[in-house]
Amino acid sequence: MIEQIKNRYSVLITNEDSLSCGNTIQYVNVKEADICLDLGCGRGTDALKLAPLVGSEGFVFGVDITPEMIQKAKKNAEISNTKNVDFIVSPIEVLPFKTFTFDWVISNCALNHSQNKSQVWNEIFRVLKPHGQFVVSDIYAVNPISEEYSKNSQFIAECWAGAVTRDDYIDQIIDAGFRDIMILHESSPYVREKAELISFTITGIKPGVCSCCSS
Repeated sequence: MIEQIKNRYSVLITNEDSLSCGNTIQYVNVKEADICLDLGCGRGTDALKLAPLVGSEGFVFGVDITPEMIQKAKKNAEISNTKNVDFIVSPIEVLPFKTFTFDWVISNCALNHSQNKSQVWNEIFRVLKPHGQFVVSDIYAVNPISEEYSKNSQFIAECWAGAVTRDDYIDQIIDAGFRDIMILHESSPYVREKAELISFTITGIKPGVCSCCSS
């Protein structure tokens, strides 16, 4: 499954088509000195848009499982002379960062690829600081996708067959511990094979640490 995804996106490195399914940057209210993470960063497009917004005291990390995409992101950072970014090859289910590292986590059309989405949300929750926020653009299925498609690694790599329903998606976020969850945008439905899908952007906040846990 992972190799299918890697192979698809390694081919898309030089393709000018958008690899996104929403506009996360539009909804991210970063401040100078914020530390941000982009999951499934691809060529680094969104991370490089965030970098000037956080200023020289801030920093943006991007992770992606495709080494060729990370190489391209690093090259794009070099071309744009962006110093406050770093790109790392990593699965999004096991992030190479300490707990309470980030003010913001973003992702654009990446989480649907994961076969362990609950673990991804647990990791997002872990690495965010108290009161940290996520903004994720992704897809959900109007109805559960049949195993004919959901077990097909090629269809999952094509960024649709790994989608879960909206209720299941939100339940995973709630179970991870987030609050103030809000859908910011939804597209009109579209069809892949026999599956009806919707692109959407969703946000939520990690609660503050209670006094009994912070001592």
